[in-house]
Amino acid sequence: MATKRGCRDNDAVNTANHDGAIKVALVGQPNVGKSSVLNAISGSKARVGNFPGVTVEKTVASLRRGNTIVEVTDLPGTYSLKTYSQEEKITGEFLENGDYDVILQVVESANLERNLTFTAELLRLNRPMIIALNMIDEARKDGIEIDEKQLSVILGAPCVKVSATKKEGLQTLIDAIAGGDFKTSQKLAFSDATETAIAEVANFLASCGEDERAVFSDRDLRSIALDLIFGEEKTFAAIHDKALFARLQPALNAALEPLYAKYETRDLGAILLMENRAFAKGAAQETSRQNAPKAKTSLTDKADRVLLHPILGLPIFLFLMWALFQATFTLGEPLMGVIEYGFDALSEIVNANVANEAIRGLLSDGIIGGVGSVIVFLPNIMILFLGIALLETTGYMARAAFLLDGFLHRFGLHGKSFIPLISGFGCSVPAFMATRVLKNDRDRLLTLFIINFMSCGARLPVYVLFVGAFFGAAAAGNALFGIYIGGAIVGLVMAKVLRSFFLRGPDEPFVMELPRYRAPSLLLVWQMVWGKAKMYLRKAGTFILAAALLIWFASSYSVYENQIAAETTIVGATAEIASDQRTTVEIASDQGAAEKAEKARLAQLQLENSYLGAAGKIIQPVFAPFDLDWKASVALVTGLAAKEVIVSTLGVLYSIDMDTSEESETLQQALAAAFALPSAVAFLAFIMFYNPCLAATVVFKNEAGGVKYAALLFVFTTIVAYAAALVAFGVTSLLV
Repeated sequence: MATKRGCRDNDAVNTANHDGAIKVALVGQPNVGKSSVLNAISGSKARVGNFPGVTVEKTVASLRRGNTIVEVTDLPGTYSLKTYSQEEKITGEFLENGDYDVILQVVESANLERNLTFTAELLRLNRPMIIALNMIDEARKDGIEIDEKQLSVILGAPCVKVSATKKEGLQTLIDAIAGGDFKTSQKLAFSDATETAIAEVANFLASCGEDERAVFSDRDLRSIALDLIFGEEKTFAAIHDKALFARLQPALNAALEPLYAKYETRDLGAILLMENRAFAKGAAQETSRQNAPKAKTSLTDKADRVLLHPILGLPIFLFLMWALFQATFTLGEPLMGVIEYGFDALSEIVNANVANEAIRGLLSDGIIGGVGSVIVFLPNIMILFLGIALLETTGYMARAAFLLDGFLHRFGLHGKSFIPLISGFGCSVPAFMATRVLKNDRDRLLTLFIINFMSCGARLPVYVLFVGAFFGAAAAGNALFGIYIGGAIVGLVMAKVLRSFFLRGPDEPFVMELPRYRAPSLLLVWQMVWGKAKMYLRKAGTFILAAALLIWFASSYSVYENQIAAETTIVGATAEIASDQRTTVEIASDQGAAEKAEKARLAQLQLENSYLGAAGKIIQPVFAPFDLDWKASVALVTGLAAKEVIVSTLGVLYSIDMDTSEESETLQQALAAAFALPSAVAFLAFIMFYNPCLAATVVFKNEAGGVKYAALLFVFTTIVAYAAALVAFGVTSLLV
């Protein structure tokens, strides 16, 4: 049972003896180490879901202390409860109306004053709070000492010094949470002018009858007066249609006039912000001191001199990206070989032990061939996300956004667009949702359209497959880097086009906090990487498996079954007549090759006349300018569902060609034989730019504001993809 929002001062709620868990709302500003604290106290026992009715990710972790179970809900980071993005709104709504027992605010110790401004907002909720003074080890290095006991007295909430990375103070923090003896003792203080206004409104409310005050339930008069002075919508809504509202208005106006005069503004939001900052400044000065002069040049400053250098910064960023893609292919290739060998062995076992031809084909070509051809790229996916996670957790990614701000502005993009764009290299779904950090609708819409040009992780298996087949191991890393950078460059050009002709408007300034450089938390990095890997495997075992089975069935059954059966009989009879006219030696020497060749021809006939083959031949003329066969054309269409399905489709359709080899042949070898180099390059170019997967398209529709934008995205990306493929085919044909 959670505490009620209106509990009086010093009311205590003992949840330690509850039948259910103690419910904790974990909050904090960005870059304060909130996720690290969650992982440290819970031992990474977290489950990920979504908040009801929205697509914002929700992380819940649980821990046990004796017989007490603690359940922690990690809320999206926010600088204030009065913000605009969907994640920040969810934090505010959950804190005001959610089912929880205590707020656990994570604070960066070295930036106490800034964080306490947010604390002041949280104190107004009049809910039990615990403050975790995180990164206390870094504060000590800076010569900062914090009197947490005095701070607890000032805030009316227990404060605990912790370091998630050094495992310091975590047990004390857990004990404070699991103890369950939470108290609301609001100590939020304001300036004399504001306190006078609060007192005047509270006195007016006290003079009203109990029946008039009943609308506020059991809330204390001070908190009600505070809400009324600063225009709390819910409090006003409760009395708007009551007789009390008409009587209150003159008293409230009289109380506010001195405040307007003092702050020289009638903006109550601005006045409240100044009050909160003054409270935070006073609390920080009262409880913290700088024992030793801060080092003139910190490690962060030294690193920034190089990494944010106006000339060297961009080449360093490009080098890091190049190194990441080199590692993705080079380190992933041996692991790919191991996984591929395992699936090949499994396929051979099935072929050797399953007598029924249909079932054997379903298992070997449909399931193992389709799903295995996707899972084989798991090492590449994990290496890519490992690199991105390291860049994020060390603090470099925020600096990359700062570094590229001016560059992005030249193409009409906002500096904050970098975060969604770089997220697009991982997955378009969270990248589309990340555009919520952009307050301007025009900037958001532009960024949404350009994210698709940042090749997502789902495209990576296709790239690795074709790069390995046509460019060789030595040049594969460079080719992969070129694909990603080329896609980004085209995206920037398209951003300039869209901004110049369709989404015009003035640029907005870019302000972003740069966190300190920190050693990455290995546990946090592993969770980020393994989370993406599980998502990839789950997708392979469900959606991609279903797609592979559908493709196998459509490619295994023909609209001309009777004709094929008849031709098989004729071929068999012809072979018998021919064998009667040959010597035994000739038959013995050529029998194996003839049988394999005839088997391959019939299999190819079956495939071409299958339901999928018939559909592919209808589609093929669209892609005829790239000299793509019907199999490749079908793969591009199935890729609209999910880009990984392209590999699965190719694995199923080209497994026929792989079976014709004298030796075991890989899918890459089969593709190298089936595609001319210009066609392969055109195929890749089309995949780089055409519409994202179905799931991402749905999210795009929701974020952009309707089906019409999803239709525009499809048309826009298809035109760009087709044009890029034509250019790629023509240029490559000239070069080779």
